[in-house]
Amino acid sequence: MVSAWFLPAVERPWTEGNLVVPRVHGAPYFARLIEVVNAAEAGDRIFLTDWRGDRDERMAEDGTTVGDLLAAAGNRGVEVRALLWRSHPGPLNSEENEHLGRVINQAGGEALLDERVRRGGSHHQKLFVVRHQHRPQDDVAFVGGIDLCHGRRDDAGHAGDPQAPPLDERYGDTPPWHDAMAEIRGPAVAHVLDTFAERWDDPTPLDHRNPVRALQHRLARVPRHPEPLPDRWDPPPAAGTHQVQILRTYPAKRPAYPFAPEGERSIARGYAHAFARAKRLIYLEDQYFWSDLVATTLAEALRREPGLQVIAVVPRFPEEDGRFSGPPMVHGQRRAWEALHDAGGDRFAMFDLANDAGTPIYVHAKVCVVDDTWMTIGSDNLNLRSWTHDSELTCAVVDPAGDLPRDLRSSLWAEHLALPADDPRLAGHDDPIALWRERVGAPGSRIRDHVPDRVDGARGLWARAVYRTLCDPDGRPRGLRGTRDF
Repeated sequence: MVSAWFLPAVERPWTEGNLVVPRVHGAPYFARLIEVVNAAEAGDRIFLTDWRGDRDERMAEDGTTVGDLLAAAGNRGVEVRALLWRSHPGPLNSEENEHLGRVINQAGGEALLDERVRRGGSHHQKLFVVRHQHRPQDDVAFVGGIDLCHGRRDDAGHAGDPQAPPLDERYGDTPPWHDAMAEIRGPAVAHVLDTFAERWDDPTPLDHRNPVRALQHRLARVPRHPEPLPDRWDPPPAAGTHQVQILRTYPAKRPAYPFAPEGERSIARGYAHAFARAKRLIYLEDQYFWSDLVATTLAEALRREPGLQVIAVVPRFPEEDGRFSGPPMVHGQRRAWEALHDAGGDRFAMFDLANDAGTPIYVHAKVCVVDDTWMTIGSDNLNLRSWTHDSELTCAVVDPAGDLPRDLRSSLWAEHLALPADDPRLAGHDDPIALWRERVGAPGSRIRDHVPDRVDGARGLWARAVYRTLCDPDGRPRGLRGTRDF
């Protein structure tokens, strides 16, 4: 049965017969990743993309690092292919991704540094696929927000990763980190792999954005194009009852992506489609929650449905809340907050989180649950950049049995609100915002009301300009800019 919650299949294909398991927090995800990679044998295949990968990130207490895991797989005959973002010049990700790529290549794999992005953009997709030559029933894909890098190995206790990422000092020496991935089994694994293969097979030179790098690569005889992928295997067999639609973002750019000549904005359209069907509750966890245009889709839903409530969970502070880096981010979030407050009044609420010691938790998760029926876990944030400008990937799920989206939301609420998993209030929709407000300041509760500051005066003028041009740019084709269409 075709789900009315999905985009039409002519826009993005979808599959049934899948099993999706949310992996909340980096430490459990890393433990699961170690398990499935260690089970891969000679002749099996691993495919991954990442925004940043640190070869020395310890994935477990025994000291296993990202580099150790992937090198061991390559050394025992597993085919490992990786697309890592070749970031802009500077100390962002480029050197770390290069180091991880070298580890993979030395173990017989093929890792590429990919800068085929729109100017000022990034490859932000995070996917990991393991395919088995003789055990297709064990094939698995992971999609979500967790990079293979420093700072991600945290758990429900939120003491943070001992290998800390650079973050605003108010998050402490080991910033607590909240994040999520979706583990996928079944036919949808092949659709995740399609995303990898399309990028891999793009004939545009990997270094086309940087003529200096192109010259260096040519002199060093470094290939500018990847080796062809091996012949594809058939999709894995059915593993469950979940319906899955893989949604993406690619910007309009030149040279164009051959698989998306005008870019792709199925993430934006997928969210807008689901928000238009919402009746009771939209629950969001997001790193940024910016953009007038994105907020408009939620505001329209609040105005249309008088019984609809929207709850958003965001970080307390921007990742870099400096004198010049912070105001543009705060301005963007304030504009979205005001638009939704104007549309829904008390039917919209925003919160942030802290651990038991009172240290703010950095919310990096990108999770959405609508009416306990449609859910997403992905790499995309609620802003124009993620919906139009960078490469992104999200897994949208409908469970015909009606359990998975509700169970994900309830488990997240149980953790944030410090309620027992079987508390009946976690399942109800009568007045969920009242429950959240009741739990602010309650023993063990991690939530706090979040109202973004106003950015006024002269600071507001330049913050708005920086926000529009650098923080949240528009990657749509020229004919769509200035409209509300994706």
